[in-house]
Amino acid sequence: MLLKRRGVQLWARRLHIYVSMALLALVLFFAITGVTLNRPELFVAEPTSASYEVQVPMELLFSESKINVDQNGLVAFLKQATPLKGAASGFDSYTEYEDGELIEGELSADFKAPGYNGSLFLDLSNQIAQIDTTDYGLIAELNDLHKGRHSGEVWKWVIDLSGVLMVLFVVTGVCLLVPKKKTFSTAINWAVLGLISTLAVYWAAVP
Repeated sequence: MLLKRRGVQLWARRLHIYVSMALLALVLFFAITGVTLNRPELFVAEPTSASYEVQVPMELLFSESKINVDQNGLVAFLKQATPLKGAASGFDSYTEYEDGELIEGELSADFKAPGYNGSLFLDLSNQIAQIDTTDYGLIAELNDLHKGRHSGEVWKWVIDLSGVLMVLFVVTGVCLLVPKKKTFSTAINWAVLGLISTLAVYWAAVP
C-alpha cells in the first residue's frame, strides 16, 4: 500500500511535525478568538472616540478651478495629518453651483479596519475636513481578524494558508496512523465518535 511505504511515511512525519510548528501561533490565535467571539459579554471594552479637523491643500481637491479630487493623495495626506487608519470606502460627493461658482460642496467617506471605524466629512467650500474615529479595542480588533473583517487582502491570504496547513496537518496525521493497525483503528473510532457528538450537539442546539 502506497501510504505504508517508508518514503511516504518519512515525508508525512516531517510535514506533520513542521506544519504543526508553523500552525502553533495561528491555532492558538483562532482558538482564543473563538472564545472571545462566542462570549462577547465577558470581554466588554469601552470604545474610544476622537475627532479631528484639518485644512486640506487646494491642489488635492481642485484642478484649474474645477473639482478634481485626488483620492489617493487625499487619503495619504489625511493619514499623515491625523491618526486616521483603515481602507477608504467609495467617496460620495455633493455639489451645488450658482452662475458657475461653487456655493456648496461636500465629500464624505468611511474608513474601516479591524476593530475600528472612521468617517470623513469634507467641506469643499473651505477645504476643512472633519474626521471622527472610533476604536473598539484590542479584543474587537482580534475578533475582526478572526472573521477576516475589514482586514485586507494580505490577511485573507493568511486565513487561506492557515486552512490549507490545517488540512495538510490532518492528512499527514492520518498517513502516519495507517501502518499502525491497532492505533489507527482506535483513532478512527474516536473520529467517528467526535463526528457523531458534533452532529448531536448541532441538532440539539439549533432550533
